[in-house]
Amino acid sequence: MPIFKPFKGVRPNDDFLESFPTHPLDSFSQEEINKKSQEEDSYIQMIKPYVVSKSKDIDRNLRKIRTNFEELLEEKKLVKDNEAFYLYAQFMPDKRVFRGLLGLSSVEDFWAGKIKKHESTIPQKKEKLAHYLEKVNLQAEPVLLTYPSNSKIELFMNIEEKNVPIINVLDSRGTKHKIWKIDNRLKIQQMKEVLDQVDSFYIADGHHRIGSAAINAKYQKEKNKKHNGNEGYNFVYSFIVSNQSIKIHDYNRIIKDLNGLTNSQFLKKLEKNFLIQEKGESPYFPSKKFHLSMYLDGKFYSLHLKHNLRKDDNQYDNFDHCILDKFIFNEIFGIENSESSEKIEYVKGNSTSEGIVLLKEKIDSGEGIVGFGVHPISFNDMIKISDHQLSMPPKCTYIEPKLVTALVMYDMK
Repeated sequence: MPIFKPFKGVRPNDDFLESFPTHPLDSFSQEEINKKSQEEDSYIQMIKPYVVSKSKDIDRNLRKIRTNFEELLEEKKLVKDNEAFYLYAQFMPDKRVFRGLLGLSSVEDFWAGKIKKHESTIPQKKEKLAHYLEKVNLQAEPVLLTYPSNSKIELFMNIEEKNVPIINVLDSRGTKHKIWKIDNRLKIQQMKEVLDQVDSFYIADGHHRIGSAAINAKYQKEKNKKHNGNEGYNFVYSFIVSNQSIKIHDYNRIIKDLNGLTNSQFLKKLEKNFLIQEKGESPYFPSKKFHLSMYLDGKFYSLHLKHNLRKDDNQYDNFDHCILDKFIFNEIFGIENSESSEKIEYVKGNSTSEGIVLLKEKIDSGEGIVGFGVHPISFNDMIKISDHQLSMPPKCTYIEPKLVTALVMYDMK
């Protein structure tokens, strides 16, 4: 099994529980970040030297974040627990519940393939995050890992939920967060024995974060002549959930130009590989696998990949984002590498037509020329991709739960 171990979590004390944590930074505009950085005793204020500062001395800015963090610890606005696992549950406004365990997974397991990935990553983004970790030594948002449901793990969590949580807070978006600390030695041992039954973890969300942690660990290992494998940099802050406790949504695309083609020329080229059906002006959400939604010049279309082009279940070309990449982005638009292309904008969906409506609005406002909606990938397909060491393009899955940053943190020092 992959390693999953307890850690000394750092969390805001009760007086700062509502002010300190935040939703992920990528859910805010820069203007919102600037405003939030002025809020007293907030996580964004703590990292203000990095997200707001105009200074070009990045290392100095990052060292200041570490100083801010240590000052909050000294002032006891942040508290460090003894070693523990944490049971974490989100109760959504629509009554859905996401539940799993917070702990540390191993960078070595990531390298060895016991923690499996399904998406490509952008190298520059990983390098930037790795540098952040090197200087700040703090992981504030866990990587989301998943595994096939296990009844014994579910039973363990059911029992723990009957205890009093150490955190019980409602966030600004109406989601309730409850966290239980599991620090009893016998319970920790029981949890480890139950987790021994898990063969692999699969990265659901956080490919760049785990990739950057791995890069930082490799760098630190090379520098540290006394490296023994137990150093804080060898581990990744992780939230493990079963496949019953995640929801995979669509992640759609907008293209900024047609590579010199007219609309009619573009549609003609599509006919080589797709059966095209005009759907009119009403938003069209792709009905199933191999059906893409397209929005062009005020109209929606269904693009159905021709049967003779479908591949074996375990081949790269058998997955919708890869089909979009190969037969449209590469073959028609000349985009050889979608990972680094500036012609592509990504639009999150929620498994309904809302993501398609947002895509339409962006194109109608001039942010792009054509949009593509992709049916959400299934959990089983995600596992196939990971097990066969295939790698999909970046941003193919928008997965819930989305975790609050700095509710519990991992101090790598």
